[in-house]
Amino acid sequence: MELKVLMVCLGNICRSPLAEGIFTEKAMHSSIQFQVDSAGTGNWHSGEPPDSRSIAIAKKHGIDISLQHARQIKPIDLTTFDLIFTMDKSVHNDVLDLAGGEEEKKKVFLLLEYAHQSASSEVPDPYWGKEAEFESTFQLLESACSAILARLTKSIG
Repeated sequence: MELKVLMVCLGNICRSPLAEGIFTEKAMHSSIQFQVDSAGTGNWHSGEPPDSRSIAIAKKHGIDISLQHARQIKPIDLTTFDLIFTMDKSVHNDVLDLAGGEEEKKKVFLLLEYAHQSASSEVPDPYWGKEAEFESTFQLLESACSAILARLTKSIG
């Protein structure tokens, strides 16, 4: 069985590429097969690589996200993917607005709520910050991705 997972943020250049890279890396050591992708609710950066700071922080932790390219989420993604993880409430609501019905809405989760990893339900956007914010975002996403993978492995695998 292959589980298709989509990570979604605003522009698909900071948080969701990091989440895609982290989850992909962790999933390689799982008993479950995963297809992981990322997207943004906006199209401002479509076709561009991730933010250079996201690439650098991922590389610092042994993960290469440099070949990813930003894309905007499409309604078909809600039928194609099994689980869709959003980075914040604004993104979450935008993705739910794309859903064609209740079955598609049941696939959409705030990443941190699903992971049960944080008092906050939102992954802070490091875009306007410095390297320290990217490191904090990476650490938060790494912890959440580990928890999600453990949860899925326990329930599916």
